[in-house]
Amino acid sequence: MAYQKQGLELKQQQRLSPLQIQTIKLIELPVQELEQKIRAELEENPVLDDAPDPEREREDDEPKDISIDEIKDDDYVPAYKTRVNNWGKDARPEYNTFSVKESFTQSLMEQLGYRNLDEHRQKIGTFLIGSLDNDGYLRRDIDSIVDDLAFRAGIEATAEEVEEVLGIIQEFDPAGVGARDLRECLLIQLRGREQTPAVQNAIRILDTQFQEFSNRHFQKIMSRLGMNEKQLKAATKCITRLNPAPGGQVDDSYNDQMQQIVPDFVLEENDGVLSFVMPRFNIPDIRVNQKYADMLQQAKGSSDRAQKEAATFVRQKLDSAKWFVEALKQRHNTLQRTMQAILDYQHDYFLSGDESDLRPMVLKDIAERTGFDISTISRVVNSKYIETHFGIFPLKYFFSEGMENQDGEEVSTRELKKALQECVDAENKKKPLTDEQLVEEMSKRGYKVARRTIAKYRGQLGIPLARWRKQL
Repeated sequence: MAYQKQGLELKQQQRLSPLQIQTIKLIELPVQELEQKIRAELEENPVLDDAPDPEREREDDEPKDISIDEIKDDDYVPAYKTRVNNWGKDARPEYNTFSVKESFTQSLMEQLGYRNLDEHRQKIGTFLIGSLDNDGYLRRDIDSIVDDLAFRAGIEATAEEVEEVLGIIQEFDPAGVGARDLRECLLIQLRGREQTPAVQNAIRILDTQFQEFSNRHFQKIMSRLGMNEKQLKAATKCITRLNPAPGGQVDDSYNDQMQQIVPDFVLEENDGVLSFVMPRFNIPDIRVNQKYADMLQQAKGSSDRAQKEAATFVRQKLDSAKWFVEALKQRHNTLQRTMQAILDYQHDYFLSGDESDLRPMVLKDIAERTGFDISTISRVVNSKYIETHFGIFPLKYFFSEGMENQDGEEVSTRELKKALQECVDAENKKKPLTDEQLVEEMSKRGYKVARRTIAKYRGQLGIPLARWRKQL
């Protein structure tokens, strides 16, 4: 005979107060979006006004706006004071600032949404995008995708439907995304370009002589396709300028994109002393309109139902205003302390602008210095920029892992990548260096790096294999 066992179990759950939710959202915003958010809050909350012009106040006798903190009501306890602060350190532990994959996927999903597809094909497209690897490739065959759609997503689809939607995704930016192998990736990019003679020859080479091209058997290609050396060079130039990894790399590198950037911080240097300012940030002196303050005062002790309802509305809007202003202050304090910690940690680099002075630094290093949680530092770093005398940089640029050189000194991976790039730039292009030879060259420069590390950094820098770098 089976018995059912009953019992009580206590579970601790994370709950965020409105203030904490507001602060998290504001910390993540870059300065342009923050200013838009402030303007929207002023427009949406009728209780609030911008700070009045002091000159105007002296010129007229109209009722003056008053500070939020001047509102007193002994019978009223703001809702934010009754909230229980029982949230954990990390409200969103899955949040990952440095995930290129996340932003890449979001971009593809936006493009999918622009297509006029029915719900069935939208679901197939979403599944396909989620199946792409970090390089932007679909490494699985169509039949496997069809099976997964059925068993994992409950979507019945044919191979033809999946092929059709995949073809649509292959039209997305960046060019080459959704390819199933390198050859298809390069062909997608070429077919989307202006069909010049060089591009057409490049397509012919990849279509019919891909293996020979990979092995740099140039004489065979010219013989089989009837090309001369000039035509082959032009076609090869087209191919080598293509992107073999349209999805990008999930690493600590930063690829500058064309976008309007407003720095959150501006670095200042005075006789070797570093500091920074936040010029575009301004917590507005948000004030309560006098007529709404009068409503609260008139409602005190009043039995009039309409007055009480009006006062309740004003109090709710007042709560919203207090949470917003306090969240702005907490955001400012968090950004300021985080930037100061980064500035102190990377002091030598900010003085010189020389990458060799950039120390290895991870989120945990700054979290320990500020006392903030790693997830908070992650949110601060995202989409924030600093203007220096040697350029404008995202804060994430200053974070990288470290390795030891042959003298036992710790150097950043960015310094190693710079040295690797210099080795490749200086090589004889008719006899490019293999990964083993690059290990030797790096050793001569004082860097002890394994071959697999060279291969990893080479991939992150977009440097192809030696045989792909060979020139006529």
